[in-house]
Amino acid sequence: MTWQIAVVAEYQPCLEVRRVVFIDEQGVSVEDELDGLDSQAVHLLATEDGKPLGTARLLTKGNTGKIGRVCVLKEARGSGLGAALIKAAVAHFQTQPDITRAVLGAQCHAIGFYEALGFVTFGPVYDDAGIDHRDMERPL
Repeated sequence: MTWQIAVVAEYQPCLEVRRVVFIDEQGVSVEDELDGLDSQAVHLLATEDGKPLGTARLLTKGNTGKIGRVCVLKEARGSGLGAALIKAAVAHFQTQPDITRAVLGAQCHAIGFYEALGFVTFGPVYDDAGIDHRDMERPL
């Protein structure tokens, strides 16, 4: 696959990818998914030939960059696109001198995926929208 990953100002395609993955496939409620933070976030959109395939949402607080809402459509899973999205998110935060670490809330089944990208777990398992998660971090 040859995809492009870019920061997008118009994030409606990101919301559509998230709807398919989180709401339709995983059963997350609309209220949990649309938390009111999208307007203050940086949105990454992965496309191939103009078709949206994946997304990630980036927020900052203090010296921390938070990677969230990472998802890839079923047809592109296993292609390396998820890892490319995380690497693009980390690279984005590395351009900001005040950001010294990246954090994310990983669904427990995906911890190994994030560990392979340099993240380590911290804190207990917690429920987010009915799905077990662990917080993870990596220095920048």
